[in-house]
Amino acid sequence: MPSARDARVHFEPQTRFTLAWTHSIEKTRWEEDYQVKRDAKGRPLLRLTRARIQGTGAGMEPPPDAVRRGTWYEYVPTDQPQGALRLTRSPYTADFDWCQRGHCRPLGALLPSDGDVTLLWACARP
Repeated sequence: MPSARDARVHFEPQTRFTLAWTHSIEKTRWEEDYQVKRDAKGRPLLRLTRARIQGTGAGMEPPPDAVRRGTWYEYVPTDQPQGALRLTRSPYTADFDWCQRGHCRPLGALLPSDGDVTLLWACARP
């Protein structure tokens, strides 16, 4: 089993991106828009700016303030990630999609999965 020090680090020089995935049971698409901002001390951090759910289902209920646009529920999240995003990636489900400027590709095209947890965090440079 690889140790944490053996983990691969990949730097993606972006200030805005979307993470998207399909719910493993409901087969419903979920998308979250992120932006790299600075905190009060000037350190980079990820801010969740907007989210969309294509329909509803088990554990995927949109919040009460969500607006329906076509088949999507859109909203501005009030809960914000603290520190790194923990993405559970499994060989038994579809990978996350990494989207930039309207183009999406599997996260594995940037960073292969080991079938466990991938951490995403904001940084100023590699």
